[in-house]
Amino acid sequence: MTSIETRVTDADNQAHGFIGNHDNPDLVTFSPRVYGDWRDDFHKNGCVLIKNVITPERARYYREKQIQWLKNFDLGFDENDESTWNEEHLPVSFKGGMYFAYGSPHEQMAWEARSEPAVIEIFEKLWETKELISSFDGMNISLPRRKDLRWSPWPHCDQNQKRKGMQAVQGLLNYAPNGPNDGGLMLMRGSAKLFDEFFAHKRDSYNHEDAPPPEMEFMDLFLFSEKDVEWFKERGCELIKVNMEPGDFVLWDSRTMHYACLPEGEQIRHVQYICMTPKRFATPEALEMKKQCFENFIGTTHWPHCNIRPTKEKPMRGEVICSKDRNEPFEKPELTDVVLKLAGVKAY
Repeated sequence: MTSIETRVTDADNQAHGFIGNHDNPDLVTFSPRVYGDWRDDFHKNGCVLIKNVITPERARYYREKQIQWLKNFDLGFDENDESTWNEEHLPVSFKGGMYFAYGSPHEQMAWEARSEPAVIEIFEKLWETKELISSFDGMNISLPRRKDLRWSPWPHCDQNQKRKGMQAVQGLLNYAPNGPNDGGLMLMRGSAKLFDEFFAHKRDSYNHEDAPPPEMEFMDLFLFSEKDVEWFKERGCELIKVNMEPGDFVLWDSRTMHYACLPEGEQIRHVQYICMTPKRFATPEALEMKKQCFENFIGTTHWPHCNIRPTKEKPMRGEVICSKDRNEPFEKPELTDVVLKLAGVKAY
């Protein structure tokens, strides 16, 4: 067992955030008011699309970096040859395009995206603080019309029902044109406000193929059944597909029902997932675990300040570990003050 795994065991409750904010109300209270910007829609609907956060040129830069990342594995992937758009020529992903392994959460391009001034400003305005920490989250590169995938909708939320109030807000920075046929984010608008009402009664997570094992009690994931989806619709919530242009950013409360669907048109989907919360939400134990994950190029969950669950699982091809498995990024991040502070390893 590695030192990181040992710390996961020894500091389990602290790492998962169930000390200090278990069964408590919001970690930060927002008094009712008019902001006069995107925050009004966010607090009303639990989600918001923010336009032109980075330039189209900057989005193209990230798009090209992601394509090069796929090519770095020397599996024969060619973005111009659709016959290579399959498992044989790609690193191992989740749900047909989500990448969390191979040190990818700590690629230079991932930290560049997290360090974009306009991205940081969004979370500063949302949480009303400049002292933020970031998740070590993955990216999404989804190729359209793949014939080797089995996929089904997987509506879920990323907040354990024992966590009360708004405790995390997820985001994604979009790099490519993303229209109705280009796959992407589905959101149940308004569902965050019904989170406590829905879980006022005992609810069982849907037995989807992607459900976590039952022993992972504090996994911040709940999978909804079709009946659950209808429950929210009957109460006025609307399931929407978020269409975006390169450089747009979307935010959603982690209590919001959502899922990603695969592209069916011509366009490859390119996304970096980014989540930030106030550093003061994190315990010393959680910050120590973040530091170890950062130094060892290990990804975590969507949560920046708790549920610091290191991604220890190896990318598997059937019954064997992918031969291209690696423990560090192809391009290590530049250790700027911004990066070190967002990683939680340097004081503000």
